[in-house]
Amino acid sequence: MKRILILGAGLSATSLIDYLISKSEIFDWKIVIGDMDIALAEKKTNNHPNAKAVRFDTNEIEKIESLVSGMDVVVSMLPARFHDLIAAECLKQGINMATASYVSPYLLQIDEELKAKSLTFLNELGLDPGIDHMSAMQVIDRIRAKGGRLTAFYSFTGGLIAPESDDNPWNYKFTWNPRNVVLAGQGVSQYIINGRYKYIPYHKLFERVMPRTVLNFGEFEVYPNRDSLKYRKIYDIENIQTMMRGTMRRPGYCEAWNVFVQLGCTDDTYTIENSEKMTYRDFINSFLRYDLVKPVEEKLCENLNLDPDGETMSKLKWLGIFEDKPILLNNASPAQILQKLLESKLSLNKHDKDMIVMQHEFEYLLDNKLHKIVSAMGYIGKDTVNTAMSITVGTPLAIAVKLLLTDKISSKGVIIPTKPELYEPILAEMEDYGIRFIEKESVVD
Repeated sequence: MKRILILGAGLSATSLIDYLISKSEIFDWKIVIGDMDIALAEKKTNNHPNAKAVRFDTNEIEKIESLVSGMDVVVSMLPARFHDLIAAECLKQGINMATASYVSPYLLQIDEELKAKSLTFLNELGLDPGIDHMSAMQVIDRIRAKGGRLTAFYSFTGGLIAPESDDNPWNYKFTWNPRNVVLAGQGVSQYIINGRYKYIPYHKLFERVMPRTVLNFGEFEVYPNRDSLKYRKIYDIENIQTMMRGTMRRPGYCEAWNVFVQLGCTDDTYTIENSEKMTYRDFINSFLRYDLVKPVEEKLCENLNLDPDGETMSKLKWLGIFEDKPILLNNASPAQILQKLLESKLSLNKHDKDMIVMQHEFEYLLDNKLHKIVSAMGYIGKDTVNTAMSITVGTPLAIAVKLLLTDKISSKGVIIPTKPELYEPILAEMEDYGIRFIEKESVVD
């Protein structure tokens, strides 16, 4: 019998929990689900005899030692800031660990200790990072195997609303942590194009978008992710001349979002005095020049050169940023105020479905000819619980845990899914869920 501890029972853990419980009878697993909301954890067990719920509060971190004790693997679905604490306890007790999150500096520091103890810590096994790594490396390794030399690689992902649930002018709804959406892109985005390094500061990011079409899902626009350059080492393509990763949105989104960036509404570094007494109209006006006569709408259009009757202003009006509606948030940062407004307008409705789109573009030289491969995937969620985001984040991680517990993974230390022993079986099984990449290859004239 193997024992699995899952910490965190939120929306992104739903598919993971369902998968592992469904396999528990086959493989003789016992599963413990820990969450600060014990009722939620109990609900996720679905009254299965092989699963039980326990209360776990991240503020009571001293309980980790007893919870982890006796487990064969600990799966952390907690916010990323807690992973290192869990990892330290797993290392101490000699227990394997798995997360969907990025590898932290701490994990890199303990990599040799993990190997010395023959432990496997699985990381970056969600959607992005996760499925992006696996689907990209599968193609890159295939190109290498036939003697091709990769010259360019683009990779784009978007978490969006499904077409049948797209009912607002932003063509967008929150399908993951709203705070992460509000703060997305902050810092400097960097990538390389034809051997030339490109650096885009945050205040210019949403002006530098590229159009793309993905399968039969229509048109999108892409803005660059923060650091595309580090993936050259991760994918062992350090000499590549073009490398860029990006986030996909529907056309027009970035131009409208850029209004908030330019005003300073996405800033999370300070709080606004008396924010609880402000309205959203006051909030927007606080970023504009003082004028007793001109209305907020006119000042905004003048400041950012917006068409008063254009699509961007229509999006902003629909959100309610010009309404005299109280904010009712004490000592809030601009980002927190914006997030509250967005959540009131862009959250999933009861019958909504979300959508994931991902597209890779490869260019490689073979036999003195330039080839191009476009590999794309689109997936629509089932409902507001079994979302596309939850399924694509939780399922690959769950499959990886199964592989680990059935001795199908030989690698030790800190692992991400860039090797065939992980990406081949996981991608193959993901196709059973309807998550598959469609490729189109051509020779570039």
